[in-house]
Amino acid sequence: MTVNFEYENLILRVWLLMHRAYISLKDCEDQIYGEKGLTTEQYAVLATIKYLNEPVKVTDVAQWIGRRTNSVSMMADRMVKAGLLRRLRDRVDRRAVRLTITSKGEDAFKSATPVGWEFIQKIMSPLSYEDQHTFARLLERMRYQTLKYLNPGEDIEEMIRNETKQHANLMERLIQYTVPSTPEAKHQGGKKGKTIRRG
Repeated sequence: MTVNFEYENLILRVWLLMHRAYISLKDCEDQIYGEKGLTTEQYAVLATIKYLNEPVKVTDVAQWIGRRTNSVSMMADRMVKAGLLRRLRDRVDRRAVRLTITSKGEDAFKSATPVGWEFIQKIMSPLSYEDQHTFARLLERMRYQTLKYLNPGEDIEEMIRNETKQHANLMERLIQYTVPSTPEAKHQGGKKGKTIRRG
């Protein structure tokens, strides 16, 4: 009976810590990106458009960031009004709308990416390289279970393979915005980039 209680109590503790960590991380990101004139969600939209090679469909952005198409469409409307995005009619299907980043959006993205990356490194710094690998494996197991729950009957392994490949490609593209522009810093940043890709 005691073992059961302790086990269940541990599960609840871990669950609560995960939620609290997520909320704290989100609050930090909102503050960091807010200083660059963006919300965390807006930054995610810009990063997705950069990865997918603009112009992109709203549905593609929604799928990538894991949000409903309707909510991303409303977010895109606000970003268009803020001058961060531009809507373009598809040349083939005139009913379809695609999104592209404006120069204002590009500037905001370029200035937000290095500070976002610096924050990530700071938060992860207490964890050793081995701890980070262990943490990643544990989160991957939980991600597997959530995907299985949300997509019954689907090939979860294939979904994860595609997701992993997409994330690796995104990191390759984003790393160019995290490396300082001086030749010496580029050389040092390139070394850091190699370390990141190794993990």
